[in-house]
Amino acid sequence: QVQLVESGGGLVQAGGSLRLSCAASKSTFAINLMGYYRQAPGKERELVASISPGGRTRYVDSVKGRFTISRDNAKNTVFLQMNSLKPEDTGVYYCNVVGDYGVQYWGQGTQVTVSS
Repeated sequence: QVQLVESGGGLVQAGGSLRLSCAASKSTFAINLMGYYRQAPGKERELVASISPGGRTRYVDSVKGRFTISRDNAKNTVFLQMNSLKPEDTGVYYCNVVGDYGVQYWGQGTQVTVSS
C-alpha cells in the first residue's frame, strides 16, 4: 500500500509561481511513474505532467515551458514547479503514483487558485 502526502498549492496572482510536492510512503513495492493531474470546476481531470523513474518527463501542451516536474527517488517524492501561472491553471491538483502491476495511488488533492 502506498500513501501520498501532498503539500504546496494556494492562491497566487497571474504570473506568479507555486511549488507542489508529494511524498510517497511505501512498503516494498516499487514506485514507477509519478505525476500530477488537475481538475478544474466543471471539467474532467487531466494529466498535467508525469515523470518516469529514469527522469523522462511528459507535459500537457498548455503547461509546456512553464511547469517543471522532477523527482527524488531516494525520498519517493515528486515536485511540480509551476511558473508564469495563468487563471486557467486554477483547479485541484492531485498527485498520482503508479506502483507494481499498474496499480494507481492518489493524493488527497491540493487547491491551486490563480487570480487575474
